This record gives sequence, structure tokens and C-alpha cells, in this order.
Amino acid sequence: MKWIVNNRMNAIYLIIAAFLLLLPFVYESRNMLIFLTQIFVFAILAMSYDLLLGFTGIVSFGHAMFFGIGAYSIGIFMKRFEPTMLHFIYAVLATILITAIVSFIVGLLTLRLKSHFYAMLTMALAGLFLVLAEKWRTLTFGNDGFTFRVPEIFIDRTNFYIICLVTMIAVFMILKRFTNSPLGRVLQAIRENEQRTESLGYQVLHYKIAASIVSGVLAGIAGIFYAMSLRYVNTSVFTMDITLDALLMTIIGGVGTLVGAIIGAGLIEFAHDGLTELAKEHWIFERWIIFFGIIYILVVIFFPLGIVGTLRKFTWKRRKLESAKKKENLPG
Repeated sequence: MKWIVNNRMNAIYLIIAAFLLLLPFVYESRNMLIFLTQIFVFAILAMSYDLLLGFTGIVSFGHAMFFGIGAYSIGIFMKRFEPTMLHFIYAVLATILITAIVSFIVGLLTLRLKSHFYAMLTMALAGLFLVLAEKWRTLTFGNDGFTFRVPEIFIDRTNFYIICLVTMIAVFMILKRFTNSPLGRVLQAIRENEQRTESLGYQVLHYKIAASIVSGVLAGIAGIFYAMSLRYVNTSVFTMDITLDALLMTIIGGVGTLVGAIIGAGLIEFAHDGLTELAKEHWIFERWIIFFGIIYILVVIFFPLGIVGTLRKFTWKRRKLESAKKKENLPG
């Protein structure tokens, strides 16, 4: 039964991916491409956060620091050097290296702490990166930020759309494999009961740091594509808003589901865009953040486990009921 369900879901994922790949060739709309590209970028960020929150049980308020490192890495490389594919690759490698080192150090310093103590310390560390970006004006240009050019292949919006889509699919597949691996199973055991997992002989801290490194690197990659979509970067990439967006996307879509992070990213971006557009039509929508809060509350009320999590629970209950009915109908 599980094999059939998995095959069915894989088929659905394949159909959706094929549809998204073909979409720009059958429906040409620059605004649509930009909007969907933003969803793909934030879906990568949300999936990286879901690895921490959904699969390891770690609540971080400092995820924006990795996102910002990626954004500034690509911006600085493209600003100071020729915007070629070689320098783009250097920027990606620099992002992977820096985010891996920073997440390792941050994990080593903070992951011994529990619950809100860890969350508060990660928020403080993210604040340090924000201050650094504001004060190191010779490199970051402070709050004003700076524009930069991108390699030729990324100038065309269709090309950039496809690259972001393929990257999102690749991240989804990597994380799916990662979370289903023995290491991923240990992370889920830590989420469920850290003390029991430790009593079984696992070095819990090592596994948490591994999850933190993978999550930080992927958040950095999301930051790269975010900055490239704007061709501009400033200190806003280090703000708490980025982390809160990732948190909301994960919770609304469904914690510990990965695909829920993608759905959550789509819904959050759609709500942002839709409410901003409505603000142009009527003054009441100018305070769109209030309506956004109402939408979030309604989603939490009607989908307490997130959209995907609630649907999975409903499907599981229905199958369990059907299985019980079949057993009752069996002779003898």
C-alpha cells in the first residue's frame, strides 16, 4: 500500500514539475514569471527551515543570517568582478563554504541549549550579521545596498525561471532522500524524544550540527537566487522578517512535510502580492498586514497541522476506517 501511495505521489509531483517547466512557453507573462520565481526561491528557504523545525525539532530565529550570506556573496562577487559564469560558480562555492563554517560554529555554540534559549541566541547572532552589514560600508554599502550585474544566462527571465525551478526540485529531492536516510531517521528520533535518542548511544549534538549545516547551506543558496532576481542587495536580507516568512511558510504548509513548505511559500507570496494589489483599489487594504494576520489565524484554526499535515491525517483516518470496515466484513 505504501509503495502504491508513494508511486502515486511521485507521479503527481512529476506532472506538476512538467507543467511548471512548460508554462513559460505556453503562457508568456513577465509578471507571472517573476512571481513564480519568487515562490521557488522562498520554497528553497522554507524547505531548509523545515529540515530544522520539522525534522529535528529546532526552532531558529536566526535563519536569515545564512540567507543574507548567500545574497551578499553573489552581490559582492558580481559587483567586484566581471559577471561571468565562472565568478557565479565562485560565489556559490564561497556561499557553501561560509554558510557551512558559520552554521557549524553557531551549532557548536548554541545547540547545547534547549527550546527558547537556543532560539533567542540565534536571533542575537543574526542581529550581529545585520549590524556588520550596516557598518562595513566599504564592502556592503550599508543600508543603501548596491546593484550588480548578473551572467548573461540569468538576464533572460525565462532562463532564470527554469534555473530556479530546477534548483527547487533538486533541493526537494535531496532533502527527501536526506530525511529518509538513516541520518534523517535519527534526526526525527531527536525531534520526538531527544533524551531517549541520547540514551540509545547517539551523539545528539553531532546530528543536530549536521542538520544545521545542511539547512544553512540551502538557505544560503536561496539567498543567492533572491539577490539575483532583484540584482540588488541591502541589509534587509538579514532582518527578522526573512526568518518569520520561512517560519510561517513551514507552519502553514505543514511542519515536517517538505512539500508543505513549497505550498506554504506559494500561499504566503500569493497573499502578499494579492493584498498589496488590493491596497491600490481600496484604502482599507492599506493595512494589509492585518488581513494577512487574519488569514494566518484562519489557516491555523482549520489546518492545525498545516495544510499538508492536516490532509495527511484526514487521509490516514479515512484509510484506517476503511480497513476496519473490511475486517468487520470478513467471514468468521
